[in-house]
This record gives sequence, C-alpha cells and structure tokens, in this order.
Amino acid sequence: MAGLVNNLLILFLVFQNICLGFRSPLSVFKRYKDTTRSLSSECLGSDRPVISLGLSDFALDIRMPGVTPKQSDTYLCMSVPLPVDDEAYVVDFKPHASMDTIHHMLLFGCNEPSSAENYWDCDEGTCKDKSNILYAWARNAPPTRLPKGVGFRVGGETGGRFFVLQVHYGDISAFRDKHKDCSGVTLHLTHQKQPLIAGMYLMMSVNTVIPPGEKVVDADIACHYKRFPMHLFAYRVHTHRLGKVVSGYRVRNGQWTLIGRQSPQLPQAFYPVEHPVDVNYDDILAARCVFSGEGRTTETRIGGTANDEMCNFYIMYYMEAKHAVSYMTCTQNANPEMFRNIPQEANIPIPVKSDMLKVTHGHHEETKGTDKSSLLQQAKKEEEEILDQDFHIEEAVEWPGLDLKLGQVSGLALDPENNLVIFHRGDHVWDENSFDSKFVYQQRGLGPIEQNTILVLNPSNAKLLHSMGKSLFYLPHGLSIDKNGNYWVTDVALHQVFKLGAHDKEPLLILGVALQPGSDRNHFCQPTDVAVDPITGSIYISDGYCNSRVIQFSPKGLYVMQWGEGTETSLGRARPGQFHIPHSLALIPDFSQLCVADRENGRIQCFKLGTGEFIREIKHKSFGRELFAVSYVPGGFLFAVNGMPYPGEAEPVQGFVMNFSTGEIIDTFIPLRKNFEMPHDVVASEDKTVFVGDVHARAVWKFASIEKSETIVEARLKNTPESADHLKKQEKQHLVQQASTGVSFVLITTLLIIPVVVLLAILLFIWWKKTTVYGGKGSGGLNLGNFFASHKGYSRKGFDRLSTEGSDQEKDEDDGTDSEEECSAPPPPSAPSSS
Repeated sequence: MAGLVNNLLILFLVFQNICLGFRSPLSVFKRYKDTTRSLSSECLGSDRPVISLGLSDFALDIRMPGVTPKQSDTYLCMSVPLPVDDEAYVVDFKPHASMDTIHHMLLFGCNEPSSAENYWDCDEGTCKDKSNILYAWARNAPPTRLPKGVGFRVGGETGGRFFVLQVHYGDISAFRDKHKDCSGVTLHLTHQKQPLIAGMYLMMSVNTVIPPGEKVVDADIACHYKRFPMHLFAYRVHTHRLGKVVSGYRVRNGQWTLIGRQSPQLPQAFYPVEHPVDVNYDDILAARCVFSGEGRTTETRIGGTANDEMCNFYIMYYMEAKHAVSYMTCTQNANPEMFRNIPQEANIPIPVKSDMLKVTHGHHEETKGTDKSSLLQQAKKEEEEILDQDFHIEEAVEWPGLDLKLGQVSGLALDPENNLVIFHRGDHVWDENSFDSKFVYQQRGLGPIEQNTILVLNPSNAKLLHSMGKSLFYLPHGLSIDKNGNYWVTDVALHQVFKLGAHDKEPLLILGVALQPGSDRNHFCQPTDVAVDPITGSIYISDGYCNSRVIQFSPKGLYVMQWGEGTETSLGRARPGQFHIPHSLALIPDFSQLCVADRENGRIQCFKLGTGEFIREIKHKSFGRELFAVSYVPGGFLFAVNGMPYPGEAEPVQGFVMNFSTGEIIDTFIPLRKNFEMPHDVVASEDKTVFVGDVHARAVWKFASIEKSETIVEARLKNTPESADHLKKQEKQHLVQQASTGVSFVLITTLLIIPVVVLLAILLFIWWKKTTVYGGKGSGGLNLGNFFASHKGYSRKGFDRLSTEGSDQEKDEDDGTDSEEECSAPPPPSAPSSS
C-alpha cells in the first residue's frame, strides 16, 4: 500500500510541474521575437510584456527599454503592438514612474506609430495616423482612473492596434550615474465586452490673438452637442506660458454646470470631474482660456512655437457601447453672446507657486540661456501632447471598398453609427438619351432598377451590412441621412424626393409628382440633394438641374419658402443667390447655415437657415469651373470635390479641405489607386476620414488624415524592408495557433489531474484510517502542506488586479510567470454634363 501511495505521489508531482509550466497563458501571447528589442537587465518586469489575469483578462507591460536621456526636457517615445487580433478593452492602468526622474507620461492609442525603432525622439511624432490619449501621469497629480464598467476599445476592426508611450524626462540630474530608465505603465485589458466605452472630446481655440501688454484676453470655444448622451469623468487643460486659467462647462437651458477648472501651469494630467456631468443632444459644451499678454512686445497667436499659445480643454467621457464614438472635437464659438453669462470663476486666475511653474512644463534653470532654435525644439515637443490641425489627407490604400462592383455612384452619407451608405444606379445609366428637351425621362420602358440601390457598408473593411432600394428608383442622385437614421434620397428621372426608414420597404414620405418635371411648389425638376435640420426638422431640397432654387419644407413635407434664381451668364460673374445647378447641400447647425455647391459656377454659397439670407461665397481658382459636392464636419472643416478641367484649363480634379470660418484651403487630396473621373459626392466624419464617390469611375475611395509634420518619417519608414511587417504577420498567426494549442493542453491536463487527485485523497484517507485503527500516532505521517510548500516549483502567488492608486514609485513585484519576447479620365464635354 505504501508503494502505491508513493507512486501516486510521484505521478501527482509530475502532473503538478506540467500544470505549473502551463498555468500562465503567456505561451498564448508570444510576441516581440525580434532580437533587436533587447531590454536592460535593470528593468524589472520589462521582460514580461504580457501577463495572464485569467481566462479573459491579461496585463500588458509598456516600459521604456532601458534608456538614459542625455539632456533635460527630453521627450522619448516607444511603441507596443496589441498582442491579440480581436477586440479588447483597457479597463485599468498601473503607472511605474518616479517623480525624481519623470516629469510626465502620456499613452496614446493608434494604428501606426511614427517609428519602427525600439524607441525614438518624439520630435518625429507619436503616430502616423490619428492618435487618442488614453492615459496621462504627471508628478504631483492624481492618476487616471476609469469608472467601473468603462473601457477604451482597442483592436478588432475599429480600435487602435498599437500603444505609444511618451515619457518626458525633466531634470536629468538623477541620471548622473548613467542608469537606465524603464518607466512606463501596465494596462489591464479584458476580452469581455464593456457596456460603456471611453472616448476623448477636445475643445480647442484656433484663432485667438493676444495683443502685447494686454492684461486679460479671453479665448472662448462652444459647440452644440449632436450625438447620443455621454457622461464626463475626467478633464485636462493645456496652454503655454501665457495661460492663467482654463474652465469647461456644460450649458443646458441657460444653466452653466462646471466640468472642470484648472491652472494650465499645474501638472497637465487628467483630473477627475468632481460631480457627475452628463451631456445630452443639443446641450452646449463651452470652454474659456484666460491669457495675459503682459511682458510680450508683439502679438501672440495660436501656433506651435514657444512664442505661440494654445487653448485646449480635453474631456474624457463614456457612452453606451452601441453608440460609442472614440474621438470628437470642437474648434468653434457657436454662440459668442452666451459667454456674457459665464460664471465669474472662469475669469479668476488660479495662483501657482513659482517653484511649481518651473517643473510644470519641464522648463528648468539650465534652459535660461538657450537660443531661439532650442526654444522652437522645446515647443515642438510640447505640441506632441495636443491635436495638431496641420494634417494631410491621403488615400487609405488598403481599404477594399474600391473594388466593389457598383453602378454609377451618385450619393454618399454616414449613418448615426458611422457606417458608410452608398446610393448607386445599378444597371441604369444617365446619358444623352435619358431625357428630352423638356426634361421628361425617356427610358421608362426599362422599368425601375432591379438591384438594391442603397448599400450600407462597414467603413473599416467595406463589408456589406445591409442593402435596400430594389425596384424603387430609375436614376438615383442625392443621399443624406437625418439624426434619426432616415434616408433622404432624390431621383432625377422621377423628379421626386423620398424619405425612407433604414429598414422599411415603403417610403415614409414622397415629395414631387412621379415623372412630371415642374417648377411650382408641388413639382421638382431633377432635384439633386436634401438636407434636414437636426434641430427643427426642416427639410431643404436643392432643385436642381433645370430649376435654380433651394426649397424649404416643414418636417411633415409642407411647403414653407424658396430662394435662388438662374445665373445670367451674359452678365459675367454670377451674383449671390444665383445658381447654375445647385448640386449638393451641407447643413452647418452650429452656425445655422446651409451651404450649397453651386456646381457650374464653381463655388460654394452659404445661406442663413430659415430665411435664405445670403451670408458668403467661397470660391478659389483651384476649384476650376465646376464644384460638385460639399460636406461639413463639426469642428469647422468643409470638404469638397471639383470636376474635370475644361480643354485648355489646368486645374486638376481633386478633393479639398477648407477652414469653414475663413474659407481657406487647408489641404487637397487625390487618389493613389485609379483616378478621379467625375467625383460626384463627398462625405467626411469627425476624425477626418473622407469618402468620395465617382459617378463615371463607378467607385468609392476612402481617405484618412495624417499629420504633415510626419511625412518625412513616413517616407523614411516606407523605405524599410517589408520583412519586419511580414514577420509581425507571421508572429500574429503563430500567436493564434499557440492560443488554441496552449488552452487545449491546459484543459486536457486539468481533466486528467482531477480523477488522480480524487483517487489520491481516497487512498490517503483509507491509509490514515488504517494507521489510526492500528495504533499509529501519525508523528511520522506526510504533511502535504509543508511538503508542497518546500517544493521548488510551488508558489501560492496569484495575480492581483491592477490599480493606479498608491505611490507613483510603486514597483511591479509580480514575478510568478514565465516570459517570452515577441513580437484616365475621358475628355470633358464642352457643355455642362448631366450626372
């Protein structure tokens, strides 16, 4: 019997060792195989980048790879890829930083870091694409906390795939011993879907001017909120040296509720919102920065040098997952008059001790004698912390939507979920045989289009989510979507406007008389587009190819008013309010304006909602003779596309990005794959993702924004061998395979152990009973607790839930797991085309 017990004990210990070898799913997360990423032995914990926290949770350790900054105010960046392909959620942060060496840390989420190096000078930028701030740590400031049930969405089809850590080393006197620094943050991630998704709302002034010597200058920002409810839980302020206080508010029915108020000269971390603040549709978000121009001899403007200023108010919020938007911006002042009622506290500077001023932005005594070039360099580093408006639009060349088989693409829109909606003509074509001289459709015998003309696509991967519109239309043209998700479309053959529910088979509203062109209140003549006011519900229709007017209807479809007239070409330049094909509409609710792409006059005209009063014209030589479509993005950006140049003219067909306030062209863009032939519609989202539909090329392009300052870095990275990317793909595939194998092995092993343990327990109980019955005292019995505790591979240590509370110098002492490193266009006609 004793021999059997000994054999069973040996078998048990063997199985225990096997289990201990596999109890950590680190084998699932084998990344960073690239041997170039060698980490210092001084970096405790940095050789274990991924740590299992259970079946669905894991920790990701993001640390500087053993760096020694050479001078004060050094900004260094490094990146870590998300070690899984599927969607995950960041739910907690644990900082690893000492106030003696680190001034502050910022963690960004994005899809493409600015460099592929182990670490790099942040002068090169943080990310090549849009980046979101996920976490901020600063000395003498509270750490970022996420409420329970809230997470930042990463990975999957829509979340970022890389984390970029930016560390600002202030005073480097602590590095006199040349030790290596491994500061960073540990993230707690989970695969469990979070009911609430965190995001960032940035309020930023772009046109503030501070006169020299002026004692008090206010920079005010305000935008109407037009989305689903969000809940605010943290805020952060940012200015340069002239900022005295920054305050943010929610304004509802004239009542001002404080979100947060702070001196920008204090540590620039995220501070908790003291009292819960929710923001609902049509609330106003308002912020004020108070500056002083005392001590300056020239005026100071918003910009990116040490002598310029910034006015930023960041808000961390969470929303229900099904409505979540990860990033929003506000750069306008929609209602200057309202700031007469701003609480007086917003005008009172917050006093800051002089010694705190020196460390807040990292400007130390040793920088007093620096020249202008070093000041510019320092300012550039600071600007990595804020959203840079100096961006460039480029085609997203990996987007597969360009290869879709479509008819003539006439309209594009984004629904409330930010899905891309396409309106196309299937197998019907608008050509010279489509209409007679009185604009009556001549191809009715073809019947309506038998294909689904409305396609709803995932904007990330172009997968079809939903389709509709079969046997309803003859020649589709304009498309827009109201705040409730209803589709508003026009058909130039039917001379009608339709309101469609996203999943309804029959129209909810029809305006116009089928196949009958006209110019009275009940008829249209080839209507081109629709815009619906999200506040009043008023309907605006551009009509069209053979009428030159904009018509306003009530939400129920009753005629209200109209404005506009045809252009008298014999008189030369078109006057305000005259149209030559009002082709596209863009509604700007923040400013109560409606902008019209006046196609054949090659301009944009903007009018006051409700009255039709002309406000201004936007016209540039680079538009050429035709401007087809215009789209507005909250935050102050207009996007537009023009037409092909006429013979002998040089202006190319392209897309435009404009500052709505000034009308200035910020950027232009063209596709890299195929060519624009007749770009017919454009739509853009708040993150400046742009879609262009071309009626002749029968294609839709996707464009994304990158920072102009990073184009040099991008070009350098394009020249690097592709082997690294290929290796990363192979590693990711290997990761998934190992996940399946590792989990299966652990499961099988566990199932094998259970009966052995049960059997062992029974035998031990029988043996104990026998020894007791036969007079054994048990003094020589086996003490299993002491035996296993003395066993070399045994540990009771588990994994603690991450927390950002406690000392900033808190060490990560968890070492209970193994570690693995990883990771042509046809010539245009001489007369205006009809498409």
